[in-house]
Amino acid sequence: MIAITEVLSAEHRVFTELFDQIESLLPKLTTLPEVKLLTTLVEGLLQGHADAERNLAYVALDHALKDRGRLDRLHQDHEEIDASLKRAQTAHSFEEARRLLKTSISASREHFRREEGSIFPLLERVLRPETLATLGTARVQPDAAPVNQTPPR
Repeated sequence: MIAITEVLSAEHRVFTELFDQIESLLPKLTTLPEVKLLTTLVEGLLQGHADAERNLAYVALDHALKDRGRLDRLHQDHEEIDASLKRAQTAHSFEEARRLLKTSISASREHFRREEGSIFPLLERVLRPETLATLGTARVQPDAAPVNQTPPR
């Protein structure tokens, strides 16, 4: 079984590769629909990832954290990235949509660094290894048995 932190970190690496590819394509794009198509792709993939973070990793930490400042910042990151992607989807100009997509990608990269630098190590400190593995299984196999919220150590 693989820990939720490992699953989410692996997803971060995949997203980073995708972002590299999109950033290399952006200068070659010429139309608003092209940018909106890439935005839709990023938005859809990030939504599933963000849902897993919120519903698995962050929920587990809620029981263990006294200072919610770090988690509040991550929730705010999700909201800002989502808002930027939605604005890119409704943008009326090519340049605005492209700028907003770039902003969303940059914000996502920073968010990943914040999670991997502070939240994931915290998860690994406060949750039992079997809880981390159960959460990881729930992400990899969403139709698996329901996750029991095991209290922190």
